[in-house]
Amino acid sequence: MQVELKHVFKTFRHNGSAVEALHDINLTVADGEFVCLLGPSGCGKSTVIHLVAGLDRPTAGEVLVGGRPVAGPDPSRTVVFQDAALFPWLTVLGNVEFGLRMTGVAPSQRRARAMEYLRLVHLSKFIHAYPHQLSGGMKQRVALARALALQPGILLLDEPFAALDAQTRAVLQNELLEIWELARPTILFVTHNVREATGLADRVYVISSRPGHIRDVQAVAVPRPRHAEDKALLALQHNILGLLGDEVEKVLREELGETVHFPEAQHAVPPEQSRGMHI
Repeated sequence: MQVELKHVFKTFRHNGSAVEALHDINLTVADGEFVCLLGPSGCGKSTVIHLVAGLDRPTAGEVLVGGRPVAGPDPSRTVVFQDAALFPWLTVLGNVEFGLRMTGVAPSQRRARAMEYLRLVHLSKFIHAYPHQLSGGMKQRVALARALALQPGILLLDEPFAALDAQTRAVLQNELLEIWELARPTILFVTHNVREATGLADRVYVISSRPGHIRDVQAVAVPRPRHAEDKALLALQHNILGLLGDEVEKVLREELGETVHFPEAQHAVPPEQSRGMHI
């Protein structure tokens, strides 16, 4: 399913004042494409996810899925947030089955489908565990399985791995890619991490500081599987960091009221020395 944002603006009210979050966003995610949104804090990345999910509406412009305007939430568009948001009174299996039950899937079918996706995220031995018995990474696996069990055409991920340690994060990134290559949903993935974006995506949209607008679009032409030390990947990360440097400085000036230099942008380093991590 294709996603399109056409001349989208979004303004919120805060303490009686209008705050423009998004300014003239034009964005397309092709059917089956993996796209990342990357930008400084507060630039409107999560707002884009909410608009596509139907959890909010634009102030102006159009949000289209499959050529049709988004009118509200739909099981064909599922969201995985940074917080796994599992029901503590349900087991792992019960959490994955919950959405299927709400959409009217028969008990035998929902059990089989839930088990299928729990096997994909390597949790079939933990189906009777409760959320408080799971690690952070395992909770995110459950959240991912719950979203995938609905077999959505569009999977929206809002910094789903941000709170995890580096090792667990890398494992889940690989598992997500394996699942995407198997099922081919359209994926829109929000992150602050340059390496994560370039490691996962077909294309990366770089969003400016608030009000967020598209600063640039970078195609990731490096074949999969991608390796962290690939020179082309490091060069791409270096370019993206350069694009983001000014935007991060703008945010810091606004928040701190003084000039703060972003080191990667201020002092360029050779691509082979860049590691493209958090911004």
